[in-house]
Amino acid sequence: MYLGEKLIQREPFRWGIVGGGKTSQVGYKHRLGAMRDNTSFLLTAAAFDVDAERGREFGVSLGMDADRCYPDYKTMFEEEAKREDGIEVVDVATPNFLHYEVTKAALEAGLHVICEKPLFFEVEQGEEIKKLAEEKGKIVAVTYGFSGFDMLKQMRAMVTSGKLGKINMIELRYAHGFGCDPEGDVKCEGQKWRVNPAKVGKAFVLGDLSTHTYYMSQLICPDQKLKEVLCDRQAFVGSRYPLEDNAYVLMHYEDGAVGRMWCSCVNAGDMSSQHIRIVGSKASLEWNDARPDVVKYQIQGQPEQLLYRGLDYLDASAQEDERIGALHYTGLIDSWSNLYKRFAVVMDAKDRGDEETVKNVIYPDLEHGIDGIKWIDACAESADKGAVWVDVK
Repeated sequence: MYLGEKLIQREPFRWGIVGGGKTSQVGYKHRLGAMRDNTSFLLTAAAFDVDAERGREFGVSLGMDADRCYPDYKTMFEEEAKREDGIEVVDVATPNFLHYEVTKAALEAGLHVICEKPLFFEVEQGEEIKKLAEEKGKIVAVTYGFSGFDMLKQMRAMVTSGKLGKINMIELRYAHGFGCDPEGDVKCEGQKWRVNPAKVGKAFVLGDLSTHTYYMSQLICPDQKLKEVLCDRQAFVGSRYPLEDNAYVLMHYEDGAVGRMWCSCVNAGDMSSQHIRIVGSKASLEWNDARPDVVKYQIQGQPEQLLYRGLDYLDASAQEDERIGALHYTGLIDSWSNLYKRFAVVMDAKDRGDEETVKNVIYPDLEHGIDGIKWIDACAESADKGAVWVDVK
């Protein structure tokens, strides 16, 4: 059992954040994930807000030094570089259109980066950042925040060990109803930019929601390579057009497997957002985020089994992040905390030149972020061409 003890061979990383301020929908999740154990990251500096004074006041209310609450990321990087105790890692928790420029500036300043999803607008930007990160010897991680749940590793272990047989079907869903009311697009600061194509990119829910679940399918089924997609998308709240608030995606994989994704923010009344079902030739697995500690295991011709987090029959990989024991429930912040723990381990290993550890840590990395861009591009192209099959490239 992991009880928050230090897993890195150094003091906690001095960590800064860009965005994630008082009006952010994600900032608190980043802070809770990073600092839950106080052994991986220490919040040291921030550029919380486009409103510099509001950002400074927010930072002070969190107990930060006022002089390390900066008006913008450029000032933060410049001033922190002058300090012996300057930041070493930066979190990019901004609207999508700023991800690329902040990540690039952070790498040029010699910082590791943790970036919100979707990573960037263009694949070419991802490839450029990949080259720059390699030159600088730094890690770029992506916060697919649901992917840290313990039981997803259990599913991965069962898939890769052949317990399901050949994977034939992958069923994915991330569909909630919190976008039914268009008033949020006008009144909510954290929602306004999400329905503005200039700030969010080619897609709304395909980027904001489905990239989470798509990455989780990659995590569970690492050998499945997506070949092509067919996407049909709608804006049931008409003011969101040409962006979508609902989309259906069919998928073909290189080995003949098929899949489908439903993503939506207008699935009225549904609170159980994410569902994943993996169907093999021998058995199936099913998981949803309403009961993240349980995986349904169905073997053809046998009684259904429920596998529970925290018990000794699970694969060792599913117990690496176990914190509270099987009697108690975990939630979203446990998932974020597990991710940040892994980010710290891989960043520490990278700094020490331990490439074996870097290779073996399971976390959403830059390549997965680029895959997310490719996913959005292919889905948007398919939909815009009238729901036709498009290669994922």
